[in-house]
Amino acid sequence: MVIPVRDEGLGNTSYLVDLGDGRALAVDASRDLRALKATAVRRGLRIAFAADTHLHADFLSGAVQLAADDGARVLASAPGRRAFDHRGLRDGDEVDLGGLTMRAWATPGHTGEHLAFLLLDGNAIQGVFTGGSLIVGGAARTDLISPERTEPLARAQYHSLRRLAELPDATAVWPTHGAGSFCSAVPGADHLSTIGAEKTANPLLRVADEDAFVKQLLGGLGSFPPYFLRLAELNRRGPALVGDPAPSQVPFSEGMLVIDVRPIEDFAQAHIPGAISIPLRDQFATWLGWVIEPDTPFALVRNPDQDPDEIVWQARKIGHDGLLGELEPWDGPTESIPLVEPDQVRGRVLDVRQDSEFTAGHVPGAVHVELGELARRTLSDEPTVVMCGHGERAMTGASLLARAGHRQVSVLDGGLQDFS
Repeated sequence: MVIPVRDEGLGNTSYLVDLGDGRALAVDASRDLRALKATAVRRGLRIAFAADTHLHADFLSGAVQLAADDGARVLASAPGRRAFDHRGLRDGDEVDLGGLTMRAWATPGHTGEHLAFLLLDGNAIQGVFTGGSLIVGGAARTDLISPERTEPLARAQYHSLRRLAELPDATAVWPTHGAGSFCSAVPGADHLSTIGAEKTANPLLRVADEDAFVKQLLGGLGSFPPYFLRLAELNRRGPALVGDPAPSQVPFSEGMLVIDVRPIEDFAQAHIPGAISIPLRDQFATWLGWVIEPDTPFALVRNPDQDPDEIVWQARKIGHDGLLGELEPWDGPTESIPLVEPDQVRGRVLDVRQDSEFTAGHVPGAVHVELGELARRTLSDEPTVVMCGHGERAMTGASLLARAGHRQVSVLDGGLQDFS
């Protein structure tokens, strides 16, 4: 039995495979192992194997932690040159899982050392863990390594997808990347599929030739968080082992970076001057990693009903281990950023959504700067209403502007759909 464990925030899926004898295989486990381990405990399973399809750029792998905690054997691509104990696999290598077999297939494209894992019961193929090669409705992007390798990897991706498409139509497809993942070149993709369904519906399997494939794959790529450029190497070295995440209280000090995870309504009403608003939600990790430099020490402000473990683990899974602790109760001055309705909008409208969202529709005359780029742009200090889809990203953008010295900033309470 294959059990998907979904990370809605990063748009990824890990898998737990019940091997039928009390042991389990984990595929593409995140450093945040809470859901995966809870699933294993509920089913009375011990994780004996931890396989990674590729050197992940969007999250830190939990394989090393599973090896330390549960004695799991790490399985990964030999060309990935991982600097920790593991069994390196090459194309065609098989691993006896005790009744089931896992066969490695070289499927370069998303990364150069990418593997897919076929799960076999005897000679019968049960399914394939496709990682970032074949995903539902498309293929994962190939521009996360370097500009020079983007097109060659896209051409490799073409051949990898055709190889996978030769599997029987009934073969289950278990991809890692899906809807919401910035590794995906298809922003609305589903989670699970079959080879037959992909041959019918996946446009990248119906293009005329390799050149058309490359043009179509690369034509839909947007921006991605900067931490993508460092996590693959951290995964190659092996992420540091971590324990109890409970943060302690810390006093405020001059120059301290404060991340406020409260809902935008609370932040709008009152917040510590210079604090950055990144509301706690599924996408917290993505935006923390996008707007805060890696390894930057920061203190946390939250509401009592917000789970501190959730905050810490979301930060840890993208390699942001700089949390100093929770800020001690604040009795100093506060600032506010007003929330405004569409009929109260005055001055410049700053839209911080992604390029694809802005292109699909925007307020006439709006200035567009993606949230991830805002801290690197210089804007004049004039009355500005920041907007996004619902308000969370807009409040992050407004807080970045306020931290940079802007004093005429407000946030649209809502999004484009609220304009008549």
